[in-house]
Amino acid sequence: MDEKPLMKSKERVRQHGEVFTPKWIVDKMLDQPGIKEATENLRATFLEPSAGEGAFLVEILNRRLNLAYQQSNSLREYEENALIGLSTLYGIELLEDNVEMLVMNLMSEFEMHYYDAIHKYSGNYSNKVFQSAKVIISANMVQGNALTHLTQENTPIIFSEWKILPKKYGKHKVERIESTFEDIIEQNESNGSASTAHQDEQLDLFALDEEQEEDTEEVPKLRYKVVDLLDIGQQIVEEIA
Repeated sequence: MDEKPLMKSKERVRQHGEVFTPKWIVDKMLDQPGIKEATENLRATFLEPSAGEGAFLVEILNRRLNLAYQQSNSLREYEENALIGLSTLYGIELLEDNVEMLVMNLMSEFEMHYYDAIHKYSGNYSNKVFQSAKVIISANMVQGNALTHLTQENTPIIFSEWKILPKKYGKHKVERIESTFEDIIEQNESNGSASTAHQDEQLDLFALDEEQEEDTEEVPKLRYKVVDLLDIGQQIVEEIA
């Protein structure tokens, strides 16, 4: 297969410094000690602050979904593991057409692996799983500026933490918690964590300790209801009393 061109146009390079990373460099960077182990951990969080069309994130997802095969004994277990591995990947990209391709490429990678799993386990396609993956990707991949922490509409970039709760009755439930990117950065700085992530760095986006969580007083008027992991696509919200 021919290698993807490294740029779309000289004008975009001049205006935005846009240059795409060749796959061999992506693989080499992701195979670095410490990074490789994190790419093969379904729950390790990655943020790509200049995501482009997803060269790094798609390859990390590929590794995560291969790992999900290895850790699953049934299609239901694979579906949960695949969504967990997807939920911890985040991206910010400045250009609209790149964001569209980023989302499309991640969805394509997820669905390709999902069909392989259906064949492996002789199971049936679940639209709930597809919709849940779609919601996660749409929430985690944001058009905006990682330096200003703002979207193209000059509103704060908001990310969702998909907090996986302990398994009960054989199923995982998930709690979706939204935070602004600026608050996440400040929380990481106060914890002594890295405030930004380069293409080859892991960032714990939601590194709040228990004491900080208890001290947080600002709460939204609505929150997402705790649901089964495979029901994320329903996006059920409830009022806070």
